[in-house]
Amino acid sequence: MIQNTKCECGHQNLVGTVLCESCGKPLFDDDGTEPLEMRYDGVARRSQKANPGLLDKVWNFFSSVKIAIYIIIITLLGAALGTIFTQESNFINFDPSTYYKETYGIIGDIYYKLGLSRTYESWWFITLLFMLGTSLVVCSLDRVLPLYRALSKQQIRKHINFILRQKVSYSGPITQSTEKADIEQQSRAWIEQTAQLLKKKRYRVHTDGTALLAEKNRFSRWGPYINHIGLIIFLMAVLMRSLPGWNMDQYVAFPEGTPIKIPSTSYYLKNEKFTVDYYSEDEMSADFRAKQQAVAKIYETKAVLYKCTANCDDPLKEPTLEEVHRQDIIVNKPLNYKGLLAYQYDYKEDPLLISVKPSLKDKQTGEVYGSMELSMTRPEDEYKVGPYQFKLKGYFPEFGLDDKGTPMTKSNVAKAPAFIFYITGPGLSPEGQPFIYFPRQVDKEAFAQDQINGEIAKKLDLSVNSMSDVQFSSYTSYLNIRVDRALPFIWVGAAISMIGLVMGFYWHHRRVWVRIDDGQLSLGAHTNKNWFGIRKEVAHILHKTGIQVDPKTLEAGVLK
Repeated sequence: MIQNTKCECGHQNLVGTVLCESCGKPLFDDDGTEPLEMRYDGVARRSQKANPGLLDKVWNFFSSVKIAIYIIIITLLGAALGTIFTQESNFINFDPSTYYKETYGIIGDIYYKLGLSRTYESWWFITLLFMLGTSLVVCSLDRVLPLYRALSKQQIRKHINFILRQKVSYSGPITQSTEKADIEQQSRAWIEQTAQLLKKKRYRVHTDGTALLAEKNRFSRWGPYINHIGLIIFLMAVLMRSLPGWNMDQYVAFPEGTPIKIPSTSYYLKNEKFTVDYYSEDEMSADFRAKQQAVAKIYETKAVLYKCTANCDDPLKEPTLEEVHRQDIIVNKPLNYKGLLAYQYDYKEDPLLISVKPSLKDKQTGEVYGSMELSMTRPEDEYKVGPYQFKLKGYFPEFGLDDKGTPMTKSNVAKAPAFIFYITGPGLSPEGQPFIYFPRQVDKEAFAQDQINGEIAKKLDLSVNSMSDVQFSSYTSYLNIRVDRALPFIWVGAAISMIGLVMGFYWHHRRVWVRIDDGQLSLGAHTNKNWFGIRKEVAHILHKTGIQVDPKTLEAGVLK
């Protein structure tokens, strides 16, 4: 069955249209007493399509305001779950698999196992944000296009039923004359006078003989959709944070003297020197003096930022670094370079080896063959000391033994470094002999270096002669490294959204339709907000033209 939506004025409307897009006549049968439904001026929306297909059903789902509210509520509840306990991203150097259980008990363990400790990076939360953004886009398109079509095709002389069934309306004679010429003249004069009065109220007025259309603040109708655009940009920016390189918020340790790679970037940062200044006893309060507790006054990292230009991802080769920025970092004054921020977070007095320069000596003759410099971060593959060749076969920053007695490293921090070499040279086998070297004396004794090395330990001695051959860091600086390339888009989206809110809240779209037929005035008015205001305006206009009416009587087309 084909539905006929052609109006008596000759305009062909789309299926689902409630009011004729041209003259405004209602296209449905009712009792004719209730005010018209003026939402989107009665224009058909895609979500009202008859016999919807699969794509239309998806469109209808996301165009539903009720569904949008449900998505918002679920998203808010999901976001609230992430605030019950601290998220993993806010900590440094802790094991989340044990932290939540030890700190919060069984509930904390369940919280971690459910993945709520990483709520804002979880797939389900990102999916909710995506659904919310999709709902905003579909809701906006489903409504803004029909509304634009309706407002851009407004006819000046509207159907009388359209005018008198506005929420604010008036009907009555403007003249007692029965002469047709007088009625026509007085009608045109009344329209002209009313047009001038409306223009003083900042209306844009259009006339067509004895019909009039006055409108102001139409732009406010686009406020909600501009707000939606801002929210869509905001949500897209939040989602872009999950893309590689768009967002980072990590805590990284930087021992003095060694360039450390900043994760997920091509940058290295070197803590050249860390200084800390403590309050004197005279400057401290009595409580701190009583506790004999040292309180840091200011601490500072002299930082140098490098950009890797070659061998960046090759663990066997020394990276080629180019200095790009140099800055002192103190609390609340971060290093800032092209969106990369490094905040001073904490520090630790933790002496760590950076490099040692041991000398090789013949134990039997006392001859010193020379020395070699061992880096604790990137040792070289081979070293030549006098007639002896050292080939590095293994390096363990924090040496230890597993349950089976196999050498392993507990961490990548040089707390108990150990080097395993194969040495070739005079008096040694051609294929080389294994030799393990511990730079720290305490580790040599703890792991019995000489016993492990056996016969070669009786012939050769590899040790540091003085502290001048040892380079170590006194402090480790902990920096909060942040990159947020989406932040400018978040601010832009928030600003656009605020503009839309201001447009929608502080301006009201008002329209007044007038037609005079044989001296009989029909006036209707509509606004999207503040009905009392437009009712008062209409009563004022009528009063200025000689028609006395109480604003309270301008309701539902009935003069009381």
